Amino acid sequence: MLTKFDPNIATFRDGVERVEMALAKIKFRVGKRVITSQDREAVKLANLLAVDNVPPGFKKWQLPFIMDQSQLYVSVGNPDIMVPLHSHDEGNGIRFIMSGSVYFKDKELKSGDWMFIPKGTKYTMKIGPMGVVMCNCYCCCCAGKGLHKERKVISLNPFR
Repeated sequence: MLTKFDPNIATFRDGVERVEMALAKIKFRVGKRVITSQDREAVKLANLLAVDNVPPGFKKWQLPFIMDQSQLYVSVGNPDIMVPLHSHDEGNGIRFIMSGSVYFKDKELKSGDWMFIPKGTKYTMKIGPMGVVMCNCYCCCCAGKGLHKERKVISLNPFR
């Protein structure tokens, strides 16, 4: 269980190794065909690549591929959560708001908005009253080392 949120506990290379371990575990290769978030393999990978290193009230998972010096994640935040002051010291990052909203300083960022976070810049934000779903692209790894082993973060059919 996370005792203190720290997005700087793993290196970019650690994130690459996490993805490689997850792909090897389910014997899947990225790059041979188009994959979607609805594919069975993608769901298995999302659950293996779930991130425990998140503030309370968040779910997060790493996407199962690496883009030339970028790692992608999906984050889901509960309503009205305050994200602690933190920085990403190894590289720049960008957050795309997919649904819901976040408050950064005096701005409400909603679906379609984004925020660029320079390497090493400390920031905080508050999740809006309806929660948020974000896609995060980092030039660092904030997941930690190793694969996720506990609860599922997503399911193809949540009613089963």
